[in-house]
Amino acid sequence: MAFWLAVSTEVAGDIADPLADALLECGAIAVDVSDADAGTPRETPVFGDAAGAPWQWASVSALIDADVDPAVLMPDALRRAELPATAGFKVVRVDDQDWVRATQRQFGPVHVSQRLWIVPSWHQPPDPAAINVLLDPGVAFGTGTHPTTRLCLRWLEAQITGGETLLDYGCGSGILAIAACKFGAGDVCGVDIDPQAVVAANHNAVQNQVSIRFFSAAQQLPPDVDIVVANILATPLKVLAPVVARHTRSGGRIALSGILAGQAEELCDVYRKWFDMVPTAAATQDEGWVLLSGVKR
Repeated sequence: MAFWLAVSTEVAGDIADPLADALLECGAIAVDVSDADAGTPRETPVFGDAAGAPWQWASVSALIDADVDPAVLMPDALRRAELPATAGFKVVRVDDQDWVRATQRQFGPVHVSQRLWIVPSWHQPPDPAAINVLLDPGVAFGTGTHPTTRLCLRWLEAQITGGETLLDYGCGSGILAIAACKFGAGDVCGVDIDPQAVVAANHNAVQNQVSIRFFSAAQQLPPDVDIVVANILATPLKVLAPVVARHTRSGGRIALSGILAGQAEELCDVYRKWFDMVPTAAATQDEGWVLLSGVKR
């Protein structure tokens, strides 16, 4: 069986990135930098983008071919990065495997509600009689596992009675639009600024045998739909408020998610210019995320 070697060492956080770059220059296949104190009380969480390794101590791990000598690679990389010698390094054998199957094992069917499942294509639906949305994890956001996606799916299930026109703004994988079709919505479309998302959403719609129009943001969207659902984030939702209002008919409904509980009231204030919003105290919540809804005046 083919195998690789994983060579790891711990260094001060401020020199982790130079060492990682040097390891790649010396022939490492891939390099990972992480918090050396992960899993301990000294672990330092990182939110958003960080310049350089933000930890006091970092673990640097390099994946190398089995015929590369770690005792040569590591000192060479340290010299190349003009860094002092470290206390030492560890070497672990990494056996080859079917990486596709290994990845697939991480994703199983997601039971969203009593009658709705999100099912990866390589799984048999656990309940063939349920509403099953076939969806593979990919480059576009939306697999049914995130609280905001679950919130939107459950809202759509409760609100759609049949024949509604719907716009999924920021469609990602197309999961919300596809589920809406399967709940009985009529004319459904979606939009996303990411071209890869549009491609993924079209693929997923075909896989689910539903007819949905997916657009890039620059294309013309239908006006005056019955329902607009937008699962994005609070800041872009504020900016998009006039756009959401423009595409919602009078008496139409909106569902907004990607919002943390502490952001809800401020976002409601923005949308109250056009919508009668459900009081935030009644907002649907899941793991600290909320879904806000309203009706266009």
